[in-house]
Amino acid sequence: MTDRPEIETLSSRIAYANRWLRVREDQVRRADGSTGIYGVIERIDFAVVIPVEPDGSIHLVEQYRYPVRGRWWELPQGAWEHAPDADPIAVARGELREETGLTAGRMTHIGHLFLAAGIATQGYNVFVAEDLTHAGDALEVEEQGLIARRFPRTTIEEMIAKGRLKDATTIAALALYDRRQ
Repeated sequence: MTDRPEIETLSSRIAYANRWLRVREDQVRRADGSTGIYGVIERIDFAVVIPVEPDGSIHLVEQYRYPVRGRWWELPQGAWEHAPDADPIAVARGELREETGLTAGRMTHIGHLFLAAGIATQGYNVFVAEDLTHAGDALEVEEQGLIARRFPRTTIEEMIAKGRLKDATTIAALALYDRRQ
């Protein structure tokens, strides 16, 4: 057994950067000795919140997603680029309040997943928010037009089946939640 990684980085350069992400191009050598390039998107981890009411209904948000040119339902989620080392539970609480106007009496971490491990460093922490109280909206400028709404779980399942809820992060977080129940 060798300590050499399966893919070795020979060199690395930043191809693009802004406040939200960096795109890195690495020259690599694979285990068989062949060389090539690898593009990597670097982003900080984010938080996903499953706000659950006592009856099992869940709060979702709908917002316009520029890259896919449409409005889609998803769980409240986000990152704090201004505070990349923030405690994930603080980020989760902040995103819940910002996007839904809700605060949680109980917030439980149920796991960490990767967004797209083949191209990005970014992962996300999944939290279940319970004992919810409405505290007032606090949307950021980038979230103009965001709508928050509570749905029965059966309606969310129908939305997924009919392609009205297509956010992979939301679907993965709900699957993780279901496995924990």
